[in-house]
Amino acid sequence: MSAATGPQPALSQEEAFARIRLLRSAHIGPISYRQLLGRFGTAVAALEALPDLAAHGARRNYQTAPRERIEREVAAARAAGARYVFHDHADYPPLLAALESAPPILIARGDLALASRPCVAMVGARNASAAAVKLAREFASALAGAGFTVVSGLARGIDGAAHEGALAAGGGTIGVIASGIDIAYPPQHAALQERIAQEGLLIAEQPPGTEPRGSHFPSRNRIIAGLSLGTLVVEAAPLSGSLITARLAGEAGREVMAIPGSPLDARSQGCNQLIREGAVLVQTPEEVVELLASFDGTPRSGLREGVLAFDYREADLAEAEPADVARMLTTAPVAVDELIRQSGAGAGAVQMALLELEIAGLLVRHAGGRVSLA
Repeated sequence: MSAATGPQPALSQEEAFARIRLLRSAHIGPISYRQLLGRFGTAVAALEALPDLAAHGARRNYQTAPRERIEREVAAARAAGARYVFHDHADYPPLLAALESAPPILIARGDLALASRPCVAMVGARNASAAAVKLAREFASALAGAGFTVVSGLARGIDGAAHEGALAAGGGTIGVIASGIDIAYPPQHAALQERIAQEGLLIAEQPPGTEPRGSHFPSRNRIIAGLSLGTLVVEAAPLSGSLITARLAGEAGREVMAIPGSPLDARSQGCNQLIREGAVLVQTPEEVVELLASFDGTPRSGLREGVLAFDYREADLAEAEPADVARMLTTAPVAVDELIRQSGAGAGAVQMALLELEIAGLLVRHAGGRVSLA
């Protein structure tokens, strides 16, 4: 296995393998992964502690991800020409790392330096109009020519046009996929996906061999938004996944932009809706460049929502039992900071109780720092 290394100290082969195994174990997500590393220091130690934590959360016989499965995954990643990038690796995309929900491990092919350049996400409808596809290609070409890396999700329609426009201009583009790094989706974009891996950067969160599922696409969208200073929606229906990406960008404190369209075309209603809600109306690539070139972390768009931030290593460790915290929960999501206020326990203790419930399969984490019973 070719392990990635963090800046200081170097990540050992054993620890790199243990980190992959930890993340692939049942009920371990980005937040619980980071809390476990913060609590135990290494993934090796966290793996050893998982069965006891699950038992404390009322689940017996918890099994970590089998070593053989991770060995097969690593071999498949190597065969695909991909590498693992860990959250504390020097090459991990810095803007993405700022997200609380950032993937602890990425699997990548291509030039990782593209993710450290100023990035702009371009998303939109799969069944886009011919005019919108042409517009997306032209915008992407101009933005790439201005030095921006164009980020999108390799879907049909606007996504594909954005990648093609950036490549045609000789600029950088990042494709974020909802499948494993070795799976081309949609199949008609297989050649484009390979070209992005060769000339740009291809990123996957899912293990190699994973076919895309519906639940993977919102996860992919958060990576697209997290990599970028701003997200531009070119054309989108009111309930499209593109609006999810835009709102995730807003929640992350990034710029949200939309190109307006005719109220008579359903494919434009999502963009018009975003503009009503506070997204910045843009009509030329130059407006996007001007907006993002002066971006100082305070977006002009008004879609930002507060998200609870929590650093486990600095937490108060007063007592709180999983059963006590579970009694405060229902299937309706509630903010973690509200649980901390109502419990009377320390923030670290409540977070630890939630972690134990999550590992036991009893807790679900939601956007905006909220949790509920599974």
